This record gives sequence, C-alpha cells and structure tokens, in this order.
Amino acid sequence: MITVALAKGALLKDSVARFAAAGLDFAAVLEPGNRLLMVPSVCGRARALLVRNADVPVYVAYGQAQLGVVGYDVLREHQLPVAQLVDLGFGGCRMSVAVKASSPYRRAADLPAHCRIASKFTRCAQDYFAALDLPVELIHLAGSVELGPITGMSEAIVDLVATGRTLKENGLIAIEDLFHSTARLVGHPLSLRLDGGELQAIVDQIAAVGAPTAPVPA
Repeated sequence: MITVALAKGALLKDSVARFAAAGLDFAAVLEPGNRLLMVPSVCGRARALLVRNADVPVYVAYGQAQLGVVGYDVLREHQLPVAQLVDLGFGGCRMSVAVKASSPYRRAADLPAHCRIASKFTRCAQDYFAALDLPVELIHLAGSVELGPITGMSEAIVDLVATGRTLKENGLIAIEDLFHSTARLVGHPLSLRLDGGELQAIVDQIAAVGAPTAPVPA
C-alpha cells in the first residue's frame, strides 16, 4: 500500500486535490469531524498520514511514507534526504528578512555585525547571512517571531511572508527576500528506485496538473 504524508493546515486542501487528480481520493481528511491521523483512500490502494508540515520530510526520509507534500521552506531548513519531484505551485510565500518600520535598515547587508536575528528558520538564516559575510547572533523562536524586534530582543527576523499583513499590523517591514517557497511533492529515494511503475504514474499525473515550467531547485 502506498502511504502519503500530507501536511495539516494551509497546504492540505490543494494537496488533496492534486492526489485526487492522480486517482487517490483522500477527501475524508477534509471533513470537519475527522480526527483520524491515518486515512485510507477511497480506492483502498493508498493511505494518507496527517502530520505537521515540518514532519512530512521526516516520514518520507525514514520510509514511513513513499510520497509527501511539504513547503520548500521546510526542505531548505531541515535538509533531509528526500527526492524533490514536482513544484506544485500552490502555497506560495517568501522567506524574508524583516525589521521595524522605524528602523534605518533597508537592506540585510546594512544590519550591524553581531546583531540579533530571531527566526524559526535558523539554518536558512545562518546560510543567508554567512553568504553575506555578516556575522549575526541567531535566536530560535517557535512562534510569533514578530515580537523579537517589537520587544527589542532582536534587530530583525527571518520568517515566511505571504501577504505581509501580519508584518504591517505589527509595525514591521520586509527588506529582503531569501527565496520563494511553494509546496513540493517529495518522495522516498529508495522506494522510487524500487518502484514498479505505480509511484511514477502518480508522480506523472500530479505533475501534469498545472505544473509550473520552472525547474525544482536542488
């Protein structure tokens, strides 16, 4: 049986729609009363695991799921050994550096050396500032990173930005983007190598539904 790891939250509805186009109906996970974490498809040849976005590549990397849908931001942050198969195009957002609107800094390179940066995505932030050759002190926060600059704990934050509304409402502005993130279909490398064709058929059908022309970043 094929197991698919699906992320709860914003990516779930579109993820279910893509798998439906490939003949795997996981619509039961969208039902308001659903509390099951493992849901079989209608056809009975696959099942979905409902997990947190950050856990999708973990289940795929360890082979508990052969396929999964996860944000590119998570793949960049955790760098687990999964195969990136298709850029699904939905769930678009930016990984950005943001500061208080009253701050004099308008580029990431303008930030002072050894300043504090708050983020859930400390690996992405570390790689970015290392590339700028700007030493910073990273503070890991699990949520509400906007409070970093507001309280004075950090000079800036690195976080996902979709509409920018949360930043604006909290007196912050994005000054530079690290990268653009969308949902990605990922796979377990060994399962793909041993595949008799069933997994590849699903991947091909999903890729055929509104796939962007740009290549998937490595």
